[in-house]
Amino acid sequence: MGDAGSFTGPTGKPAGPAMDRDEADRALARLGAEHEAIETSLFALQDHAGRRLLEGAGLSGVTKDRWAATEQAITLLWSYFDAYSAALRGAREARARLRWLNQQDLVDLTEKLRGRSVTVAGSARATPSLTGPAKLSEQFTLAELVARMNELYARSLDMVVASDSVWSALPARIDLLAAELNRTRSLAHSAGVRPGEHPAGDDLEAITDELTTLRAQVISDPLAFWQPVHGSSAPGGGRPDTERYDRAARALEDVRREIDAVLTVRQDSEARLLRLRDVLSRADRTLTEARSARGEVLAKIAASEVPAVSGPSTALQERLSTAAEYRRHAQWHRLSPLLESLEREAEDELHRARESLTAVTAPLAVRAELRGRLDAYKAKVARHGLAEDMVLTERYDAARRMLWSAPCDLRVAEQAVLRYQQAAAEALAQSASGPSDRGGNT
Repeated sequence: MGDAGSFTGPTGKPAGPAMDRDEADRALARLGAEHEAIETSLFALQDHAGRRLLEGAGLSGVTKDRWAATEQAITLLWSYFDAYSAALRGAREARARLRWLNQQDLVDLTEKLRGRSVTVAGSARATPSLTGPAKLSEQFTLAELVARMNELYARSLDMVVASDSVWSALPARIDLLAAELNRTRSLAHSAGVRPGEHPAGDDLEAITDELTTLRAQVISDPLAFWQPVHGSSAPGGGRPDTERYDRAARALEDVRREIDAVLTVRQDSEARLLRLRDVLSRADRTLTEARSARGEVLAKIAASEVPAVSGPSTALQERLSTAAEYRRHAQWHRLSPLLESLEREAEDELHRARESLTAVTAPLAVRAELRGRLDAYKAKVARHGLAEDMVLTERYDAARRMLWSAPCDLRVAEQAVLRYQQAAAEALAQSASGPSDRGGNT
């Protein structure tokens, strides 16, 4: 095709070799495909649900500021696209008129396709913050114009997608949580859980205020609840920030568990009160038995320290009466913690009463053990034919008088039983080795 020559840039100097006919046709085809893709993207952005919502919303905060800049960017995008479309249309018309291209035609066509042949008036430009200091006009190559449109489109789409993602995720979830909150509030009211009377009622009010405030803020300033993913170049790369919503959901779940506990109290409170009365009644009977046993011990056992026995717990009885009042007046939120503490303390009271009875009757248990041991040895020597042994008989009678007399000195009685045991052991040993005369030996 010979020397292709060169086309000049805006300064009049050669900017590169002119394209041949095939290169020009391929460049036109590529630019046409880019034009179609850009047009499709711009219409998609124009019809995006998020963009329509942004246009009609009462915005505030960072979203208001970014949407003002984005609207200008979108306006500039269409101006750039119109200039791009006009330049591409002019290049296509020039190529269509020239069926056979000479060298100058190729230079002129190359200038249209590669040179800074597209002029955008200053009135079509955005604010200086978007594209630098304002100018009366600016010239671009078609490739530069495509890059500029891609940049503005990505920035605009990122803002629209981020806002739409927050609006798609958070308000619906907040509404569902608010519905759950209303159901929980109804349950709370039936259980007597009300603000100012129960902490859970105050929590419900705080959660209600938080959800109302959160929803209003999400609607007016969605970008305040957007967490971009660092390093992501995709438009809308990030996720909605649900920290406040999650915190409210957890708080509501805690309140729901508290109310469920209160409702459970309402269902089984009568049975629990009956069990409490039974436990405290057993504790009182045990203490009564301990006091009676203490009198018996003092009368029957000498030289023994017997602990004093306290009376029944009037404080627990009073609190039990208070619990019954709460139940009669359906004050379940007050009854629940009271029942839990009463159940623990009633078991402690019964345990204390049993320990008191055990401590008081310990001397009687010692006496019973000594009696049993004495009779057991007597039966043993009788089996070996020593029932008539004079020494054993005397020592048995002495120990028995001490154990069956009142008051009984346990220390002296224990020594008497030990002497009988020793004598019985000696007699049994001699009986095993051979007969002997033990008559009269004491």
